[in-house]
Amino acid sequence: MSEISGVLAREVLDSRGRPTVEVEITAGAFRGRAIAPSGASTGAAEAWELRDGGERYDGLGVRQAVDNVNQVISPALVGSDPAKQASVDQILLDLDGTPQKKRLGGNAMLAVSLAASHAAAAMAGVPLHTHFHRLMDEVDESDLQPAMPTPMTNMISGGLHAGGNLDFQDVLAIPVRRVDYPLLLEWLVKIYNRLGRLLQDAGMEGRLVGDEGGFGPRLGGNREAVEFVVRAIEAAGLTPGDDVAIALDVAATHFFADGRYQLRAEEVSLSSSEMVDRLEAWTNDLPIVSIEDGLAEEDWEGWTELTERLGDRVRLVGDDLFTTNTERIQRGIDAGAGNSVLVKMNQIGTISETLAAIALARRADMSFVVSARSGETEDASIADLAVGVAAPEIKIGSIVRSERLAKYNQLLRLAEQL
Repeated sequence: MSEISGVLAREVLDSRGRPTVEVEITAGAFRGRAIAPSGASTGAAEAWELRDGGERYDGLGVRQAVDNVNQVISPALVGSDPAKQASVDQILLDLDGTPQKKRLGGNAMLAVSLAASHAAAAMAGVPLHTHFHRLMDEVDESDLQPAMPTPMTNMISGGLHAGGNLDFQDVLAIPVRRVDYPLLLEWLVKIYNRLGRLLQDAGMEGRLVGDEGGFGPRLGGNREAVEFVVRAIEAAGLTPGDDVAIALDVAATHFFADGRYQLRAEEVSLSSSEMVDRLEAWTNDLPIVSIEDGLAEEDWEGWTELTERLGDRVRLVGDDLFTTNTERIQRGIDAGAGNSVLVKMNQIGTISETLAAIALARRADMSFVVSARSGETEDASIADLAVGVAAPEIKIGSIVRSERLAKYNQLLRLAEQL
């Protein structure tokens, strides 16, 4: 066994040019390195992203989080076994001692926790996805083997991902016909390119992209964005609903005010039931198979109604609703609110808590989607996580921008191994 001999953090930049935390863990001759991502659309219950404030980087610096790793976490972890993920993470949780990781910062803690996983995989001489699979078996014994996830790929972005051009945050394409991963990726690239042409032919912006690489045109409404992507699927020679379907990230919390859903693009104000009516009508008319955050994060009664009405035919994914938090997931299970969990490592702050959220979803027969963030980096760990835990889907972003392609390309390598 090699013990942790060093923990070093530094400030690096993410895909939006904002500082984030990178950590390297050394254990004998082995090393693990990881970078914490950052979200723009964040749930109120998420792990706290510690920022410095002040003038430097417009207040977004993370030197305090870096110092917390180097001065507080490092001395506590030296001598620990990185292969014992639960023990490493418990040390982090005990050091912080707050529900949302506000003392050390969720960004600091996630970078350390994930770096430990990388170091442990290196020590064992196994790929990262194999190490994640072993950790998952410790939490949730099952006969599931590592498997390739289906990508959900951003096509048109709105909300906080593209300057508020649309109310809804993302319209995504998701393959539904079973073919191998390289062909799925080829389909998605083709759809994306056809969509760009369709937008340009219609006099729309078909080149500039949002945070996650989706096109950011100023369309007349949210439904028009969905219809453009359906046409792009057809233009790619594929059949909407049979080959490739639509997934929505509504991110409804961000246009929920005074108990109503304020859709500025359509100049309407809707109650929870009226918002459900709208989503149900779209699902009846369009090949929609997944809706993420269709209602606000604290609209639990509305979520229950949404699940009663659409849960038997649509994946109703909780992001801001669940925040990869077992307490909130359990509340959703008890209330019949949602039937799928979006899994974001930095949303909860440690690998152990991430795996616990996945295990709880599995026990409740809920699906789950491993997801990137809008502020991403070259760290491709979520590709290995998705394969290792046999996630049904992975949500990376679009098929442009290097921080996205790092994950898609890692999946190509993993597809060869599997």
